[in-house]
Amino acid sequence: MDKATPLSVIWKQEQLQLLDQRELPGNIRYLNIRSIEQGWTAINTLAVRGAPAIGIAAAYTLVAAMAQHRNAAPAEFLTHLERHGAYLNTARPTAVNLSWAIQRLRKRAQSEPCYAAIREEAEAIHREDRAICRKIGEHGKDLIGAGAGVLTHCNAGALAVSELGTATAPMYLSHADNKPFHVFVDETRPLLQGARLTAFELTNAGISVELICDNMAATLMAQGAVDLVLVGTDRVTKNGDVVNKIGTLNLAVLCRHFAVPFYVACPSSSYDANTRSGADVDIEERPADEILGDRAARVAVRNPAFDVTPAELVSGIITEHGLALAPVGSTLPQLLGPDE
Repeated sequence: MDKATPLSVIWKQEQLQLLDQRELPGNIRYLNIRSIEQGWTAINTLAVRGAPAIGIAAAYTLVAAMAQHRNAAPAEFLTHLERHGAYLNTARPTAVNLSWAIQRLRKRAQSEPCYAAIREEAEAIHREDRAICRKIGEHGKDLIGAGAGVLTHCNAGALAVSELGTATAPMYLSHADNKPFHVFVDETRPLLQGARLTAFELTNAGISVELICDNMAATLMAQGAVDLVLVGTDRVTKNGDVVNKIGTLNLAVLCRHFAVPFYVACPSSSYDANTRSGADVDIEERPADEILGDRAARVAVRNPAFDVTPAELVSGIITEHGLALAPVGSTLPQLLGPDE
């Protein structure tokens, strides 16, 4: 029986709650966010994660923090908003949705410097994300053939956005159409977002799922078990390079070797037309303890959270506006426009 996946972000009666994804799947617990510091910590420590969810959470965090300044004069209101926004923007450097959401609230406040305006803008971001995910699902579901084996990496699912997810949206809609298919979920070391989150939510939905070790993908492709790789993204640069969870590049290289289509689900909010290529993106380095745990030797650690998949390895990018096929460096700007 299908079960509902808990919402990653809840905004109700001007109160913000963020699902603490660090405790999934064993414990469903929500954090009450009332200050900019609490929101910063939730984003920085991955209590909330996934590029669209980070953007939604950031927008609401700014609103929650600005509630205490709702009666401030316009100039003072803008000063507080700028200070809070600049601080929140430092929580995680790579996912472009964070800065994108903050900038949307700043822009709205410049023309309407009041609490009600930024609250409406944050609610609009949340509402738009729901529609975007459904449209990505509609544009991508036909990529999944009946009986297909689909491999996905990390979590670009309902827990990473408002509801259907990005990479998982075609899966959810295909499942709703009673199309048979099977999903291989990478465990996604070192934080196991695939094992803890994607496997959890897809199983809840009643979708056929198998969890695999990250280093099994090549073997499955060699056996002909994988017909499609479908991943999300934290940022796509102007030339079509894809910045996503570390290990995504491995999959793209394997897909090229085994002639498996490699598709990326990207909402327009994750498209960064202002950054030329993946080489220009600041890749977040995570703490060493995430890898070392309590069993590894005490050695130096390299722990980047993301890698860059060159545009030439991407078969296509699914957006809410349609499907941009290779060469994505040319087709994606035509689909989204230079200023999206």
